Amino acid sequence: MADFDPEKFEDKYVHYFPELQRAYKNAFETMNEEYDSTLIHGIDQEILNESEPMYEDGEFRIDLPENPHERLTSVVVDDEKLDATLERYTDEIRAELRRVFGLQS
Repeated sequence: MADFDPEKFEDKYVHYFPELQRAYKNAFETMNEEYDSTLIHGIDQEILNESEPMYEDGEFRIDLPENPHERLTSVVVDDEKLDATLERYTDEIRAELRRVFGLQS
């Protein structure tokens, strides 16, 4: 576990790349076990590949790219299911980021 410094997180890919990879990988594995793997792979490759983890006011958030519904082309899924799955997936990523950086409450 890396010592977390919020100021260093602004340049996260220089200071925390392995931790970010681990958090995203752990979240992917959890989601892949609980949901349709085709949908999870599509979200991972076509939406989350352009996501941006941010840290503000003591919390992580995941900024998604514009038009995530349009980005997902490998899977046919209704908007409601995609929104719910994306919300659950980003919650899982945030939880993994807290765990990896030792910031669990």
